[in-house]
Amino acid sequence: MSESATQPKIDIGARLKAVRTSRRLSQRELARKSGVTNGLISQIEQNHSSPSVASLKRILDAIPLSLSEFFAPEFADREQIFFRATELSELNPQKVFRNFVASDGISLRQVGDTTHHAIQMLHERYDAGADTGVERYSHDSEEAGIVISGMIEVTVGDQIANLGPGDAYLFDSRVPHRFRNTGDEPCIIVSACTPPSF
Repeated sequence: MSESATQPKIDIGARLKAVRTSRRLSQRELARKSGVTNGLISQIEQNHSSPSVASLKRILDAIPLSLSEFFAPEFADREQIFFRATELSELNPQKVFRNFVASDGISLRQVGDTTHHAIQMLHERYDAGADTGVERYSHDSEEAGIVISGMIEVTVGDQIANLGPGDAYLFDSRVPHRFRNTGDEPCIIVSACTPPSF
């Protein structure tokens, strides 16, 4: 018996609807976030349309949810507690920082789905020279982080500090702030925001 014959067929429409509603997203909100039409989301959920892998990936990226998580057995019946390094969701820095230029130099990898939790945890990487932008950004939460390796210049309001391994920060994220790697090596930070804000 072939491996495909032993695998149960997944109802993509029902699965997408279950994931969307568990994240408290309307079809219209998910369509807007993913850049597809509301009609496509509706057709997929009613199994009137079979999405291409590219379309499904765009929709799942907006949730965010990986294809492997989506197709995992019994996905809807469990909440993920442990995450391997490959399961962190990459956020788009251009959507987080205003007037952001050096998007190639920053990686923001999120643990889990923030729609179910009151905290957002990130593994951040700033390559040498990476900068969140001269125009500081702000968001409605509190933010804390610990530098794991490298150096980072952090500006919060009128205060500036250069932080290295083991150094940390904690501030009200509504105060405009900026992160800039002025060193020659990447900087790694583990940070958290509450409530999740991006």
